Amino acid sequence: MVDREGYQQTEVGMIPEDWDEITLGEITNLMTNGFVGTATTHYTNAHNGVTYIQGFNVEENSFNFTGIKKIDYAFHKSHQKSCLREGDLLTVQTGDVGLTTIVPKELEGSNCHALIISRFKQKKASPWFYAQYFNSFIGRNRLKELEIGTTMKHLNVGDMLNWKVPLPPTLAEQKAIATALSDVDSLISNLEKLIAKKKAIKQGAMQQLLTGKKRLPGFSGEWEELKLGTLCEFTQGVQIAQSEQLRSTRKGYIRYLYIRDFFTDDFKWYVKDIYPNKIMSSTDIMMVNTGNTAGDVYSGAEGVLSNNAFKIDFDSEKLNRDYLFLNLRSSFAIRQIKEIFNSSGQPHVGHKNIAKINIPIPHSMEEQEAIADTLSDMDKEIEALENKKAKCQQIKQGMMQELLTGKTRLI
Repeated sequence: MVDREGYQQTEVGMIPEDWDEITLGEITNLMTNGFVGTATTHYTNAHNGVTYIQGFNVEENSFNFTGIKKIDYAFHKSHQKSCLREGDLLTVQTGDVGLTTIVPKELEGSNCHALIISRFKQKKASPWFYAQYFNSFIGRNRLKELEIGTTMKHLNVGDMLNWKVPLPPTLAEQKAIATALSDVDSLISNLEKLIAKKKAIKQGAMQQLLTGKKRLPGFSGEWEELKLGTLCEFTQGVQIAQSEQLRSTRKGYIRYLYIRDFFTDDFKWYVKDIYPNKIMSSTDIMMVNTGNTAGDVYSGAEGVLSNNAFKIDFDSEKLNRDYLFLNLRSSFAIRQIKEIFNSSGQPHVGHKNIAKINIPIPHSMEEQEAIADTLSDMDKEIEALENKKAKCQQIKQGMMQELLTGKTRLI
């Protein structure tokens, strides 16, 4: 069936008439599993240890070397089937199924664990093209059709060998598509590195500026450490029965601020507006006191605060709001907060204990404000980079949709 001139409808979707649909088995010399079994007894720190790549080391078209292991050479030698070559594709078989990267020259000779290794016939198919295809929205969705298992989804090599994929007619076209998408990957990767660098700089600045170890130009004078309780008052949130909560707003109702909703900014529950002292404004500061996020500080939402957090009011003549907010998120404060967690059960911090933690305060409100502004400017710079990264990712998704289906041709 042809839906438009020059294109054909296939199992892999609409592709140009001069493209083929072909099984992976027809364009690979090898498709096999990495070692499946227990290798922990063969981990080594010896100088001749062999890099051992596992699923958690695989990222989209790249690697995460955090926690990377090495295996002893004897184990590696006895499992040559999973010895890697430059250009091999590594696809996550269980877990984040379908996530794929490509083996660079520096990892040639490594070994791997429970990953699908695809070695392409490089005179016919570009591994860089198929790495992009596997990771695309189209590829990942189609791979889901091959998933088996109930509790833990995984891919079988046999199913992958018979899986049909598009094949542009020339290596030149395949490589041109891969290069165009790889260029965007490089831009995104460089932005990620820059964001990480800026975040590290900000963390260092927080440690210096919020403790007075470094002063901004034009400021001098003494600082002091004060108990939070001498500057702030705490109001516990309120527990409201589920029978009194609504999924949509109506007259006389207001948002109910569950802590979990702060992660998504999606506050879906509403309760009667009869708790005036429990109401948060968008500039108010609140701290979680129960659960895995106990001690975390949030702001920016309006509504009635739930009972697993408390509101922090402060003396605005002695304390700048943004300075306080940043200080409560600093490593100096977090370290003290963690020290007062309860010792059993789920984490919990009461506001009576929070009142005892110290925060360093410059006497000058102008200095507090200047510090907050400096750190806020850093946040704005990071946010701008994050937005640029998100835009690049969106652009790449559009490019993949066009290039990997032949809607837009480069050659």
